Amino acid sequence: MKEINVAEITKTVRNLCIDANYYLSDDVRNQLLKAKEKETWEIAKGVLDKILINADIAKNEKMPMCQDTGMTCVFIELGQDVHIVDGSLEEAINKGVAAGYEEGFLRKSVVKDPIDRVNTKDNTPAVIYYNIVPGDKLKITVAPKGFGSENMSQIKMLKPSDGINGVKEFILKVVKEAGPNPCPPIIVGVGIGGTFDKAANLAKRAAIRPTEEPNSNPYYAELEKELTEEINKLGIGPQGFGGRTTALAVNIETYPTHIAGLPVAVNINCHAARHAEAEL
Repeated sequence: MKEINVAEITKTVRNLCIDANYYLSDDVRNQLLKAKEKETWEIAKGVLDKILINADIAKNEKMPMCQDTGMTCVFIELGQDVHIVDGSLEEAINKGVAAGYEEGFLRKSVVKDPIDRVNTKDNTPAVIYYNIVPGDKLKITVAPKGFGSENMSQIKMLKPSDGINGVKEFILKVVKEAGPNPCPPIIVGVGIGGTFDKAANLAKRAAIRPTEEPNSNPYYAELEKELTEEINKLGIGPQGFGGRTTALAVNIETYPTHIAGLPVAVNINCHAARHAEAEL
């Protein structure tokens, strides 16, 4: 049995909150560079160039890429042979979020109640997803989710008879309705299957999957490619100014579902697609 002290978890979450907001991931940077080379519309090319310059400034000056530093989503993969000691795992995570947002000078955007809307002043509580896995490791992924993109996300309980065409139509509809609001070029996370809540969870996980990592199932890998091409034909373009680059990637995750259902969730990520991970 491996023991991990909560103090180490707090420190790790603190650092991940800052890193996710300061540093653009390599896979997204590579996709932006590729998109810039393919763009023929000068305004679109210029916007992509400014996005990359902004990311460089954030990295060099150690400041957030965007003023919306998000609601902190934390994905925990807890090995079943790990023992958390000297405190609560959840409290340790939230303590790390509070420290990261205070010490990293990140905007605190969480309100205690969705109706009363009084700011918690430390960006807690985080939204935490737990997954128990084999082994003696603790993997922590922090994904600060800005709400310009989160607000554009949708879920629909399709009928099985809607089939793959219904799935495609719904995904394209969501992206069309989102337009420039989620700060394209976007990453489109799609969850298919499970239940209402499982589909949304799948979509959020898909939205932070590396953009250069296709689905392991060849059928869904081809569907991701097809949908990316169809979305980029919409002409929304970087920041909505037109062009060939509306989406950097479409990532799909699936799960078995009930014979009477076909849940589909679309979780849109902005071009920053902020996330950082560590393993203890």
